Amino acid sequence: MIVMPRFFVAEQPENGVLTLRGENAHHAGRVLRLRPGEPVTLCDGKGTDFDCTIASVEKESVVCHVQRSHPTETEPKQQLTLFMALPKGDKMEFIVQKAVELGVREIVPYLSKNCVSRPDKTEKKVERWQKIALEAAKQCGRGYLPAVGAVVSFEQAAAQAAQSETALFFYENERQTGLRDALSDGVGKTVSLVIGPEGGFAPVEAELAVRTGLTSVSLGTRILRCETAPVAALAAVLYAGGNM
Repeated sequence: MIVMPRFFVAEQPENGVLTLRGENAHHAGRVLRLRPGEPVTLCDGKGTDFDCTIASVEKESVVCHVQRSHPTETEPKQQLTLFMALPKGDKMEFIVQKAVELGVREIVPYLSKNCVSRPDKTEKKVERWQKIALEAAKQCGRGYLPAVGAVVSFEQAAAQAAQSETALFFYENERQTGLRDALSDGVGKTVSLVIGPEGGFAPVEAELAVRTGLTSVSLGTRILRCETAPVAALAAVLYAGGNM
């Protein structure tokens, strides 16, 4: 399969034309050195791909003729949201990248009682994570541009996660319910996965999660690192949902 260059665009086609500008135009024309007549895929970030042919390459813009449009074929059947306790260092960058590659639609960082990292200002970090999400989405051919939300409290994260049809709380001390048992009746169209911090969840948080409506599940008998757990959890849910 030939993988064509891929770009996200904010606008819809006008008279069968889409135009790359700014960083997209620079990357297409200067970095990839694309030329008129070459194929390229543009995506609106909302699940629609546009198969295009480059018409002209200028310093500030690349004009593309739209040949056809169609739903993106790479998205999971379920809409996945990852709620991730804020880790220390640059671990969140790895988590964002891999979660986007696996098909997450939204990532919500939150502060848990045992979070080692508790920065006062997180706006710049969120901007950095969103940029990483964009690059990962381009690389793996996503049809949606995943969003990285602002950092919220654990209580806010639990309440938001509980709105999904399948709401999973991955608790390292859970001994009764395995993930396979929790998904034995199927996977809902919307899925939330709540992953804890390096220090694990506080008992009071586990109690609150269950009261809020989350299903407490185990990822096995071994304690996984905070950057390993979301990858394992997402892969398992994707498999159960018929995406692998």
